[in-house]
Amino acid sequence: MYSIKNIILSLHPRSIKPALFALELILGGIFIAFNSLRVIINLNFIEVIRSMTQQNHIRMLFEESIALKQKVMETDLLGTLSDIADMIVESIANGGRLYLCGNGGSAADAQHLAAELLIRLRSSVNRDSLPALTLATDISSVTACGNDYGFDDIFARPLSGLGRAGDVLLGITTSGTSPNVIKAFQKAREMSIKTVGFLGCSGMPASDLCDLAFVVPSMNTGRVQEVHITAGHALMEAVEDRLLARGVIKTL
Repeated sequence: MYSIKNIILSLHPRSIKPALFALELILGGIFIAFNSLRVIINLNFIEVIRSMTQQNHIRMLFEESIALKQKVMETDLLGTLSDIADMIVESIANGGRLYLCGNGGSAADAQHLAAELLIRLRSSVNRDSLPALTLATDISSVTACGNDYGFDDIFARPLSGLGRAGDVLLGITTSGTSPNVIKAFQKAREMSIKTVGFLGCSGMPASDLCDLAFVVPSMNTGRVQEVHITAGHALMEAVEDRLLARGVIKTL
């Protein structure tokens, strides 16, 4: 069997140079195609690995959230949540209101949970509106207080004007150290307003100012917030059900 080299050498001398040139072009094209294919395969492989890594990270976050919720369920915190529901129900049944406050994501949770009572929680339960308000929703009041008194007073100041003895304040702080939430708790105590904390980490020092505290045992802000909103929904459903059962509110 003749090799390519032997075939080329058997050619007429004048034909050898063009043949070699053509061969170089063919081999060069094969080499370029091979390298391009290798690059594509490598890039695809890297992309697959990157995608798997990202999916594994997302899965890990879900698993962390689930594990923390399971940890909470193994403690007496569910009993505390039920006690908080009873406190809020008793306040509303006697003409009181629920106030909520928090910063950042916790501010959003405070507004979210207030809306569940003030407007509606479940589409299957159409009932009377319930008195639940957040303490820092309009920008004029927030900036006025921040400018005239300081950011630490943005919750305590409106509470002093709106709150009454027998109301309930639910303050949310994932660290347990937010100065403005702590000042709101202090003001609430001065006014004989019951205090409830949705907290994280050790809960301190905010927990010392709470009549009842739901302290999520984690220092991870995201995971604490995820437990808070789950607990918040459970709390609002319990409040709604118990008020309906007592006849304090009625379905429409």
